[in-house]
Amino acid sequence: MATVESEAAAQPADAVRNGALATFFANAWWGFLPLLFYFLDAINPVEVVAARTICSLLIVGIIIVATARIGEVRAVLADRRTAGTLLLSALLLAGNWLIYVYAVQTGHVLEGSFGYFINPMVNVGMGMLFLGERQRPVQSAALVLALVAIGIQAIGLGSFPFISVGLALSFGCYGYFRKTVRANSATGLFVETLLLTPLALGYLIYAVATGGIGPLGDPKSLLLLLSTGPATAAPLLLYAYGVQRLRLTTVGMFQYVAPSIQFVLAITFFGEHLNLVRLLSFVLVWISLAVFSADSVRQQRSAS
Repeated sequence: MATVESEAAAQPADAVRNGALATFFANAWWGFLPLLFYFLDAINPVEVVAARTICSLLIVGIIIVATARIGEVRAVLADRRTAGTLLLSALLLAGNWLIYVYAVQTGHVLEGSFGYFINPMVNVGMGMLFLGERQRPVQSAALVLALVAIGIQAIGLGSFPFISVGLALSFGCYGYFRKTVRANSATGLFVETLLLTPLALGYLIYAVATGGIGPLGDPKSLLLLLSTGPATAAPLLLYAYGVQRLRLTTVGMFQYVAPSIQFVLAITFFGEHLNLVRLLSFVLVWISLAVFSADSVRQQRSAS
């Protein structure tokens, strides 16, 4: 596993710059994605995820055919280890989607924002555990501070922040598996959605057969649902492209963008209440991220 991380560190300057841009725009895109799910509140979250999977498959499938990568898809599916890893990443991705759509539709965008704020620290922890990344004492202290912030968030909510932790763990693990698998961004995402499509299609058929067409009969809702395909595929392709060209800790630093946008949207557009205890948890995790980032930059400058 450590060789994967060393390969990322040895990337040419152009590849690192392109990876950084791709990762930034992916996270900015995710920051505004709650607005789409907000207007899909009449549709069951599982149906949204199922439709999102199938639409994403179609969009990425067009890219695969246009770039003549069918052979790469066959090679990935023929490799049991690679296909198995992508099945795990696909299940994690579907779980992440389901948790977040549920969070938006039930008025928990602020909790979702907190989850994505602690996600960089999850990346750091996974980098230390599985990729052999070493952190300085100050960075380790920042990780502990993030754990304290999770505890305070639980106090502010009055219960364990399942949405926050679920989002952070599912997407952190997804990033880890996508980093270690030998498949490019488009091919990997196509295989992931391909493996999920039988489940997604089966659920949609069951839902229509037992409950009728429901909100899907509304042209506006149907159009919004179909738009989840490109809205999902584009940032995931950018993210998968970037994560293979950057250190996992560097990827984590860019992930401040999405939750910052979501935090502002939660308070302004969605009108969610931020009490003092929950505000304290956000302040602590912001301090944690600032300390970690500052120490990382200082370390890179010293190495240069």
